[in-house]
Amino acid sequence: MKADMKAAPKNSIFLFHVCAHNPTGVDPSQAQWNEILDIVKTNNLFCGFDSAYQGFASGDLEKDSYSLRLFSQNTDNIVLFQSFAKNFGIYGERAGCFSVVTGSSTEAELVQSRIKQIARPIYSNPPIHGARIVDIILGDKELTKMWHADLKMMSGRILQMRTGLKKALKDLGNEHNWDHLTNQIGMFAYTGLNTDQVNELREKYAIYMTMDGRISICGLNTKNLAYIADAFHKVTHGKNF
Repeated sequence: MKADMKAAPKNSIFLFHVCAHNPTGVDPSQAQWNEILDIVKTNNLFCGFDSAYQGFASGDLEKDSYSLRLFSQNTDNIVLFQSFAKNFGIYGERAGCFSVVTGSSTEAELVQSRIKQIARPIYSNPPIHGARIVDIILGDKELTKMWHADLKMMSGRILQMRTGLKKALKDLGNEHNWDHLTNQIGMFAYTGLNTDQVNELREKYAIYMTMDGRISICGLNTKNLAYIADAFHKVTHGKNF
């Protein structure tokens, strides 16, 4: 990725996930984010940040927003596409926020005018119900505290499912290395299963995932974990993948 960034023309646009990268589940470390920032500043790159899973990586909103805070403190060339659909559980409302960092009040006025020009023919006025839910929660200290606790619970459950699947496969005697399940982070994981194994899981065990072996960790729970681990074991044991 660093090589591609260095080879890109100056003023190129790059899109990053703030945390819990979708679909890989692989996030840069804080040290790696600093390396990425150095390249951005050297080549005067413009960065778009997609923040859809804040709080679902570590359970800590501050820790999960490290990359965004780092870049906002060191460059004006960033925009943020923020979604509350996942971390507030309002999938049917799809509430979010578009933010732009500018270098001056004059630039801010120009950007605001352009955003309105773009938004008006697309949707004019967005649905308000989801935004009001978020506003109510963030405007109340107790509700905000409860939301933070819920994020820790959800991120903890995701980690438990990752750990549980890895342990169940080991307990079944599976010879493959499943460390990637716990090394990755967030809602999604690449299992490493190939197309034939994905098809076998679907046809024999009614377990569905994308053809490249990507699964939603949130689809795992304490009641189906053993069944899924057993199915994974049967399609991978003694086979390459």
